[in-house]
Amino acid sequence: MICSNLEIINGVLHFGGRNTVELASKYGSPIYVMDEQTIRRNCRKYTVAMKKYFGDNAKAFYASKACCFKKIYSIIESEGVCADVVSPGEIYTAKSAGFNMNNVCFHSNSKNDFDINFAMDNGVGCFAVDNIEELEAINAFAGERGIKQKILFRVTPGIDTHTYEAVNTGKVDSKFGFPIETGAAMAITKTALAMDNIDLAGFHCHVGSQLFDSDVFVRSAEIMLQFIADVKAETGYEARELDLGGGYGVRYTENDPEIDIEDNIRQVAEYVKKLCRELNLNEPAIRMEPGRSIVADAGITLYKVGNVKRIDGYKNYVAIDGGMGDNPRYALYESEYTVVAADKADEPCDFLCDLVGRFCESGDIIQPRIKLPETVARGDLVAVLTTGAYNYSMASNYNRIPKLPVVMINGDDDYIAVKGETLEDLIRNDV
Repeated sequence: MICSNLEIINGVLHFGGRNTVELASKYGSPIYVMDEQTIRRNCRKYTVAMKKYFGDNAKAFYASKACCFKKIYSIIESEGVCADVVSPGEIYTAKSAGFNMNNVCFHSNSKNDFDINFAMDNGVGCFAVDNIEELEAINAFAGERGIKQKILFRVTPGIDTHTYEAVNTGKVDSKFGFPIETGAAMAITKTALAMDNIDLAGFHCHVGSQLFDSDVFVRSAEIMLQFIADVKAETGYEARELDLGGGYGVRYTENDPEIDIEDNIRQVAEYVKKLCRELNLNEPAIRMEPGRSIVADAGITLYKVGNVKRIDGYKNYVAIDGGMGDNPRYALYESEYTVVAADKADEPCDFLCDLVGRFCESGDIIQPRIKLPETVARGDLVAVLTTGAYNYSMASNYNRIPKLPVVMINGDDDYIAVKGETLEDLIRNDV
């Protein structure tokens, strides 16, 4: 199995020690299932390694966009992880969960006036600033409140990560941030340093996702630290924080490599310390922003088979009771997943088929060309693995289909963390 929290017992898939057939029987289908203990273990990979190699001032910020609901914030805060958010909705969710808002950093490349004021009114600790208009607005609104707002500048180091184009965010022409190469990052830094209501803590970068080694982080750190040294030489200002972003990958299939998060952090830390010495810099407090690697393998989605369509001489389809509304990632990125016949997990898998959804779109595909048991039939239970990231958070009501519940398991306990939507919920805001 691709994850340590998965096993097959008596022909049934177990997740986090729990029988998936029993969970589906209790809560219905389709459902997201998330394992609290896996989330906690993944948080500790970062908190322990960052403290060990970067020191006590280092902090991990969970990238809320990967999966955002109230219980997530309760879990990560208890594990000593901060949060990055990208919208008022994520801010409101974190605040409603009782999260310490001083430990929140607000991202987004297009914050409007409402967003900025809402974040300030709710005590968000830091803004990751993306453009000059945003900087000017933050300075003005902070002045109205008589405060100095802490910010980081998001800068683009100009790195090609050789990853999926859709998640490559560190290039010079990215929609995100100020490019170093063009001089824009230096110019905006000088502008901020002259503002009365801005506390520039340092700089932020993020160069991509699904990264399986430390190379990209090392290259990013090199460029960012050289930039910090250049800023110091030109202005006398030395950044006290450096956020290297997120992006470590997870195993969606057996073909994906395993990654040792701790060893990768060790390698980055060693390089950062070495370069700081060479550049005569004080070592900045390091931040990292794991999202996918915190929650992806902590989640699976359980579906019931609706029908099996065999088109002799062409192809076969297994249609389920969910689809692109609860997992749009194949439609968006052609993302790969591992699929298991949860109630027939020990049967030979020699039936080649596409796993498709119930939505009225030819692109409603969860995974093409998979193999399930030849006996797969209506009512069987199918599990799509590693769906804890960017499934619930990207879900929609396309075709006017309600969003799924999230069931959280924690050892022998299980409970609803997010209620499934009802048909009444779909028309609640209609007038």
